[in-house]
Amino acid sequence: MFEKLEAVEKRYEELTKLIADPEVIANQAEWQSAIKEHASIEDVVLKFREYKKVKQGMKEAEELMADPEMKELAEQEYYEAKENLPKIEEELKILLIPKDPDDDKNIMCEIRAGAGGEEAALFAGTLFRMYTMYAEKRHWKLEVLNENETGLGGYKEISFMITGKGVYSRLKFESGVHRVQRVPDTESSGRIHTSTATVAVLPVVEDVEIEINPADIKMEVFRASGAGRTTHQQNLFRCKVNP
Repeated sequence: MFEKLEAVEKRYEELTKLIADPEVIANQAEWQSAIKEHASIEDVVLKFREYKKVKQGMKEAEELMADPEMKELAEQEYYEAKENLPKIEEELKILLIPKDPDDDKNIMCEIRAGAGGEEAALFAGTLFRMYTMYAEKRHWKLEVLNENETGLGGYKEISFMITGKGVYSRLKFESGVHRVQRVPDTESSGRIHTSTATVAVLPVVEDVEIEINPADIKMEVFRASGAGRTTHQQNLFRCKVNP
């Protein structure tokens, strides 16, 4: 594991120099690719450096324990570092697990009220506020794209985009049907209602440039007329791109 971590750290240092190179900066495609790779391994490298720092601290504390005047302080530092080391190792193992290639993408999210009438719409509003507060806590940007609000402050449906680091990795498991059982504000007799709302979370697809060769386009013209038609024939055009 540590050989792999050393290789990752070396690659991180190479990328750090690369993204500061004026020639690379001039080539935006190469620069953006390097920036993306640099960001993807940064957490691993920083945690590995923390591990090495704690390991070095243990070694220095162990050497100081031979000094009677420093023994007590050195022992405290040594055992604190020894206690933290297994935790850091576990965190490193988790960081080294292969990631979903979509984990760092932004997301499009849609919340729809399900069974439960107005209470379901209120529940959808509660879910939206929850995601809004979570996005603020993570310093992500949330932009509402479409909303259908009810009179009581709920939503029949609402769609929004969240942009930031690792958004999809944090929210991808939110997709599905959410259910709540509670006494709603819309209930006067105190009965417990069960309401549902659906949440759809999709990664935002990156823009792709497509070049179409005019020679690959086939144009077909269809003429239609008949009962109920005007005296002018309708011309229908269809374009077909040969694979």
